Amino acid sequence: MKKMNEFTLAESLSLLGKKEISSQELVSAYFEQIDRVDAEVGAWITLDRQGALRQAARIDDHRLKGLALGPLAGVPGGLKDNLCTTTMPTTCASKMLVQYTSPFDATVVEKLAGADAVILGKLNMDEFAMGSSTENSYIKPVRNPVDLTRVPGGSSGGSAAAVASFQAAFTLGSDTGGSIRQPAAFCGVVGLKPTYGAVSRYGLIAFASSLDQIGPLTRDVTDLAHVMNVLAGHDPRDSTSVTVDWPDFRDSLRADVKGMKIALPKEYFGKGLNPEVKAAVLEAARRFELLGADVDEVGVTTMEYALPAYYLISSAEASSNLARFDGVQYGYRADDFEDLRDLYVKTRSQGFGKEVKRRILLGTYALSSGYYDAYYKKAQQVRGLIRKEFSDLFKTYDLILSPVAPTTAWKLGEKSKDPLEMYMEDIYTVPINIAGVPAISVPCGKDTSGMPVGMQLIGKPFDEKTLIRAAYTFEQSVGGWRHDG
Repeated sequence: MKKMNEFTLAESLSLLGKKEISSQELVSAYFEQIDRVDAEVGAWITLDRQGALRQAARIDDHRLKGLALGPLAGVPGGLKDNLCTTTMPTTCASKMLVQYTSPFDATVVEKLAGADAVILGKLNMDEFAMGSSTENSYIKPVRNPVDLTRVPGGSSGGSAAAVASFQAAFTLGSDTGGSIRQPAAFCGVVGLKPTYGAVSRYGLIAFASSLDQIGPLTRDVTDLAHVMNVLAGHDPRDSTSVTVDWPDFRDSLRADVKGMKIALPKEYFGKGLNPEVKAAVLEAARRFELLGADVDEVGVTTMEYALPAYYLISSAEASSNLARFDGVQYGYRADDFEDLRDLYVKTRSQGFGKEVKRRILLGTYALSSGYYDAYYKKAQQVRGLIRKEFSDLFKTYDLILSPVAPTTAWKLGEKSKDPLEMYMEDIYTVPINIAGVPAISVPCGKDTSGMPVGMQLIGKPFDEKTLIRAAYTFEQSVGGWRHDG
């Protein structure tokens, strides 16, 4: 028999609605699970026990009185710790912000509050969302719940690990170059990077503003549809937010891909791809064919340029965005300094970790006089070519199918000494952020070590409904979500 914290979000909503369980019981069950397992997993940075139980009690009271409740009423979730909250610190897993509490809530936090979700706390991440393993957290590393000797992926590793280990019914992450999809794949959960502009970024502490996007991680596709119904929508406070007539994503939860045209880029299945990952994703492609979709192999000429373009653009934007952390306005401040310049140098040297400093240096160099045209401008030109190639593909195809990452989760510390090897793990995910299109990671198998393999479905801009329908169809065809941990 399932424990209360093992119910999916949709199952929990049903049981809460029928008053078979209370929100207070559900929240307490999740905190008990956190107390049981998170000392080993390390998914959480901050927990708001009193606030969560107070919110749960309010929802239970309103339910008993027959008052109107939001679409996620009483369901416990978690927030990546780069989403601003007034009730808890927002640290970005960095020494620079370890004591910072925002004076305002992010739009997505307001939306979850309006939906009557219960927020359990803030989740661990790579510092300032820079990393692919969540080993770059100033607080502590996160471990993969499927195998505690392995990484959970990054930078939203805490968000993925919390869902996979039944410590939250859903979580929010941010995705700049794969930071929702890759940890979802590594931990065996579902993760969506929405179209750029679909979900407000107001209150997300920026890494690379033209690439960042907030999205959900859940146990299955049905749960993801519920959360996306709350998140998607225009926000006047975010100048990049787009006005779209969004559907009810739950209407996409029907098993039907007949007639869908799916592209399979041959360059995504070449050198560097683990054979077991390749086999699992190609088997998923065959399954789509059996389900009635048309799957064609296609060529993608810009793939080899996407990774260097991404790291130049994202590092340049990070250099600019993180310039505000100077020891003067807020955040960490060095204790001993001689003058203003010394304050800047010591604060930033002490407050940022190695990976953040590496990317600031790379970005500053790319933006500097004499190098701007050779690097940053060229990367933006490549961005245009990548966008055009995706646009051209979507004139013929409804979806693109690829691996999420070249490998499954590796051992903790295995790639920490070689940044370039770590960066290569993003090769299949960064083109999606560059193009601004949506993509979802769905479990599609396991390797011989028992580690999850994720497939990536890439969709047309603002066509999340088709992504969700295809992902749901595949998930149902293999018997739904399974987790042996």
